[in-house]
Amino acid sequence: MTRPDETDRRILRALQKDGRMQKVELAVQVGLSPSPCLRRAKALEEAGVIQRYVAVLDPAEIGMGMTVFARVWLTGQDVETVNHFSNAVSALPQIVECHLMAGDCDFLLRVVARDLDDYRQFQIDHLTRIKGVQNVKSDILMQKI
Repeated sequence: MTRPDETDRRILRALQKDGRMQKVELAVQVGLSPSPCLRRAKALEEAGVIQRYVAVLDPAEIGMGMTVFARVWLTGQDVETVNHFSNAVSALPQIVECHLMAGDCDFLLRVVARDLDDYRQFQIDHLTRIKGVQNVKSDILMQKI
């Protein structure tokens, strides 16, 4: 697939706001008839531009109202250490995003917890016990904008 054109971008913006939008409503919003709109959306899915449809949860409503960004430094960036860390954090449901970084730290994690005590316990019991973790620095989210 070539790069998305302006019509594709309108489809993508609409679906980012509401991934459950009916295709007829989507067509109206982007200014296409339903059949071409459906074909374009399907092509975006098949090309991997649209990777998946998900439910975005309100962490506070499920008792996980605190978000922490944890910057992690490993003992090395060799394949074994990076893969071990990646596999270990993939198994931890508190980690909702994990990014391998270029720059100051090796990984940036978005972690959800009930409160500061819950996060601290998670860090002690899980995060710092992963083989290869050298250092963790935590940044507390004050407000999501």
